[in-house]
Amino acid sequence: MIVIKSQEELELMRECGGILAGMLSALALEVKPGIRTVQLNDTVERWMEESGVVASFKGYNGFPASVCVSVNDEVVHGIPGERELKDGDLVSLDLGVYHRGFHSDAAVTVAVGEVSEEVRRLIEVTRESLREGIRQARPGNHVGDIGAAIQQYVEGRGFSVVREYTGHGVGRHLHEDPQVPNFACGRGMTLRPGMTLAIEPMIAAGGWKTRVGPDKWVVHTDDGSLAAHFEHTIAVTDGEPEVFA
Repeated sequence: MIVIKSQEELELMRECGGILAGMLSALALEVKPGIRTVQLNDTVERWMEESGVVASFKGYNGFPASVCVSVNDEVVHGIPGERELKDGDLVSLDLGVYHRGFHSDAAVTVAVGEVSEEVRRLIEVTRESLREGIRQARPGNHVGDIGAAIQQYVEGRGFSVVREYTGHGVGRHLHEDPQVPNFACGRGMTLRPGMTLAIEPMIAAGGWKTRVGPDKWVVHTDDGSLAAHFEHTIAVTDGEPEVFA
């Protein structure tokens, strides 16, 4: 678990997060009908090379790409390939950057062309649930307060919180303690200033259970329902949480 202990470390996390936030926002604008998911990966790899940063995901436990592109019922860990996006699809982009000794990790879900009202609601509820969770990332609160806030918000609007995958600490390593569940499961660690976390609700339109595909990577909703995913890397401060990416 990393706890930021100096102004230099804080500035490095901010720098890394700022690079990631810019890339992820730009990549989301590339999502359109007719584009192949591998093209999104090729684009972000070119940007990373130009920026002098390293992909956090590529090669991590054998993952073959720099960005996760998860479509429709795919929750996380979608591997870019020859799949062509079409009007009405729902696409989650999950991206990690390593720069000057620190990682940041973020995700966004976007609609492809014209989508249904259900898709729009799922995106909005997932985005807002992340904000609800971040609001709880204050000194003296507990990790469990984050998940409880996310779950209450999501289930109150008719959707489900995926249970098998969680947020996590992030900093000098991509995944650090503590785990940050998106549902109520006890109080957990007490939050204190300097802790850096990746908070990432994964929300399903149907049930919360998932299954892993035959490639051993892509996580699908078990019932085939749509899923959305938003994530920010944040720091607990003496006051309001700071969002890095």
